This record gives sequence, C-alpha cells and structure tokens, in this order.
Amino acid sequence: MRTHIMNSTTTQPNWEERYQSVGADYLFGTQPNEFLASCQPLFNAGETAICVADGEGRNSVWLAKQGLDVTAVEYSPTALAKAEHLAAQHGVKVSYVKADILAADWPSSPTAQYDWVIAVFIQFADARQRAKQFNDLKALCKSGGRILLVGYTLKQLEYGTGGPSNPDNLYSEELLQQAFADYQIETLRSYEKVLDEGSRHRGQSAVVGMIAAKP
Repeated sequence: MRTHIMNSTTTQPNWEERYQSVGADYLFGTQPNEFLASCQPLFNAGETAICVADGEGRNSVWLAKQGLDVTAVEYSPTALAKAEHLAAQHGVKVSYVKADILAADWPSSPTAQYDWVIAVFIQFADARQRAKQFNDLKALCKSGGRILLVGYTLKQLEYGTGGPSNPDNLYSEELLQQAFADYQIETLRSYEKVLDEGSRHRGQSAVVGMIAAKP
C-alpha cells in the first residue's frame, strides 16, 4: 500500500493528536461502521470506491475485503500508518492518499470518479464547510454511482456518546434531502442504536444513513 501526498492549505492538528493519544489502539476500532456493513449486499467486486476522511482504515479495508478497488483519503499521518497496517493484516490493497478534504484545492482531480463515495462521520465541518464537502462528494461520484453518507442527528446531543457538540455540524433527514435534491435518494433513515465503534463512538446513538444515486 503506497501513500500518496496531496498539498493542503488547512490543518487538523487535533485529529492527529487524537489518533496518537490511543497509541497502537484504534480510536474508532477496526470493524466497519455498522450502517456501511448493513449495506453489504449493494457492493459488487470490481467496483471502485473512495472513502473520504477514512481515519484508521476500518471502512476502506472492509470494502477492499468485499472485492472493491478502494482509494482512501485521510489527513493524519498516524491514522494513515494504522490504516496501512490494518490493510496488511487483512491482506488487502488500498490506495491511501494523504490530503485534507477541507482544503480549497481538494479534490485535485475531480474527474477521477467512483462507483461509490463513502463518507462516514465526516461531521468536523461547520455549515459553510459542509457545502463544499457535499459538492466534493458529488464531484467524485460518477453517473450511476452512489454516495453513502452516515452521521449523527441532533438527538445525539442528548446521548453524548460521540460526534460533535455543535448542533450546526449535525444532520437531519431534511438537511440531506435538500443537499442531495439533485440525486435519487434510495435510502434515508434516522434511527437509534447502541454503537461500539472504538472509544469515540460507543453507546446509545442517534444516527442518519443515506444512499443517494447520481443520475
């Protein structure tokens, strides 16, 4: 697994510190996100996927194990090193790219489009930055491809078991319907479930998952 480096105009030092703080452990565990895993029947071997802000590789590695051709983007060097180690442990190949997805020059090659664009808990962006995030996801998705997005809802503030504390960073079904009105929304559901995804996402949680197809 070779890590490619793209220039970044912003930094996210807090994430690097968080990934370092757990040593050799995995901050979000090594198992895939539960919403992503629940969609397993939709993934086909040979399809292309990009995982944005992939962290320590749990989702990209799982997708590669399903036979997909996976690219993963992450800013933290520590997280990338753990992701490469996890991929090696599972005997799969993932193309890891070091980049800040909030940087103005990312993605540098939006024409590199994918069957699947995977965005799991990317809620470190405020409302202004989120517009760029969502537009970038769309740019990476090829015609007929799908975006899989999962995040916390406002009700998550009652549980405090993970995710941002700023309500502006959280999702609702209405927000996603508006943001992806130009897509065919195939799945959109809010639900509550006990998550066990590392030390950062553990306990009763309020989540919304979406799959949207590009016309």
